[in-house]
Amino acid sequence: MAEATAETQTASTENNLTDAPHYLAEALIKNGVKHMYGVVGIPVTDFARIAQGMGIRFIAMRHEADAVNAAAAEGFLTGRPAVALTVSAPGFLNGLAPLKEATVNGFPVIMIGGSSTRNVVDLHEGEYEGLDQMSYAVPFSKESMRLDRIEDIPLAVARAMHIASSGRPGGVYIDFPDDTVAQTMTVEDAEANMWTATDPAPSVRPTDESIDKALEMLAAAKNPLVVIGKGAAIAQAENEVQEFINKTDIPYQPMSMAKGLIPDTDPHSTASARGMALKNADVVLLIGARLNWMLGFGRGKSWNPDAKFIQIDIDPSEMENARQIACPLVGDIKSTMKALNEGLEKTPVKAPEAWRQMLQTKIDENNAKFAARTSADTVPMGHFNALGAIKKVTDRHHDIYIANEGANSLDICRNVIDMYMPRHRLDCGTWGVMGCGTGYAIGAAVTTGKPVLYIGGDSAFGFDGMEVETACRFHLPITFVVLNNGGIYRGDFENLGNDGDPSPLTLSYDVHYEKMIEAFGGKSYYATTPEEVEQMVEEAVTSGKTCFVHVQLAIYAGSESGHIGNLNPKPVVGPLATSEVTANDYVHGAHM
Repeated sequence: MAEATAETQTASTENNLTDAPHYLAEALIKNGVKHMYGVVGIPVTDFARIAQGMGIRFIAMRHEADAVNAAAAEGFLTGRPAVALTVSAPGFLNGLAPLKEATVNGFPVIMIGGSSTRNVVDLHEGEYEGLDQMSYAVPFSKESMRLDRIEDIPLAVARAMHIASSGRPGGVYIDFPDDTVAQTMTVEDAEANMWTATDPAPSVRPTDESIDKALEMLAAAKNPLVVIGKGAAIAQAENEVQEFINKTDIPYQPMSMAKGLIPDTDPHSTASARGMALKNADVVLLIGARLNWMLGFGRGKSWNPDAKFIQIDIDPSEMENARQIACPLVGDIKSTMKALNEGLEKTPVKAPEAWRQMLQTKIDENNAKFAARTSADTVPMGHFNALGAIKKVTDRHHDIYIANEGANSLDICRNVIDMYMPRHRLDCGTWGVMGCGTGYAIGAAVTTGKPVLYIGGDSAFGFDGMEVETACRFHLPITFVVLNNGGIYRGDFENLGNDGDPSPLTLSYDVHYEKMIEAFGGKSYYATTPEEVEQMVEEAVTSGKTCFVHVQLAIYAGSESGHIGNLNPKPVVGPLATSEVTANDYVHGAHM
């Protein structure tokens, strides 16, 4: 391997030379990169040290997947890509799933991967951790590039900034081979060759004709509905969206990471009457929301079959991905919403009072039923009253960021806990994966410096729980809350065989996850009642320190597959054929 040491790199700079690690760090800094998350090793150990020494805050993580998730979370929160760093081959492969997740979710992120000597890898000579990483990254990212020459570093970084940020944001991979790591050039040539990205996310305004048509459709609608997706949050369009809702009085359905773009307590929200809203809407405006599995592809029993859709998306290829779009609005969300607001002077829109009243009646009815579940004092606790206790804390502290993962812990948290500010909720999003929560929590804490509340199930926490040590090492203000019901979905499943092993869904129930954080110097809590949950979470989040609250649920709390049991096919015959979890267990409002 050709990795240079920090000593030789320093010496080369003194001899009027700079090297690729210094030059790459300088290019990232000039393009506004403040943080890098990663796991170091051959051939990028010195690059991490150099970047740190030059002013980039390096957050050394315990797993590459969590590092990419942390950087992606920063991209979601700021609209600009942060950087994740991986080592060669296995480390690179660990980062691919979250790189794809960021790309599917629309989170801008740049993943830099150290890799092995090119000519040895290309001739399949058996190099140490040899892998054609650039090619492997292609289907997992918006773009994949390799740095073969030190001179190309400014070009690669500028292109990565543009590609990650523009259009629908996503992940970009930059391969950094060890033979490039060792390259040098004169300081004068490096300075003359340096340049940065210009306006990496330019605005795109839709045509006036499409704006007029959209407003005419909404003005004529009897039951108009707005669906706000996380694309609107990424676009930081909260002011424009709020103005439109206030002017038109159109009810809106927030998707999961769009919660808080308008406070969940806003009277226009249909979150508590999602089923009725979708089933009866005749004209639907999609603002940064895609008609994918989370919205039933815009068809089927959940939707009014005669509904007409207006879709705002910066990517024209997204139009009519699942069904007909009556009015495509191709443009960025801020520009499009500004144009719609301006167009209201020419074409006023007002949602009919009868439609709003019908929804409000259903909202009041559902909220009353919901309140009984979240305020119950039943012990051992279930997800609803445990999360209801946490809600009391978050209702007092609107600026808390929430990272949420799991099955029931995700679905029910999304429904129970109100969000009041934009981009304060992060979860698995479009792909629906687990193992992202602690990385998202760390990214949010590093980016904002504000309190972060991680809420996950015991199964979900197992994917990425070791990052508790990272949070403690960097003294991050994260409170980890794990809802323990002893299993995947819950802990009381039986082994259908007779070998004495636990079932495939069974985890340890009588354990103390909170003890983990004690080993790393954090504060631990163990809660068994709603009162203890509220008191302990309040104390933890206001401490400004890294804390862990273990919430002990009943072993039978939870349903299989959470709210999306309809996606989990059951066998026609056999012992699972009569399972109590069927497609009928789907709950309106569950999807993200």
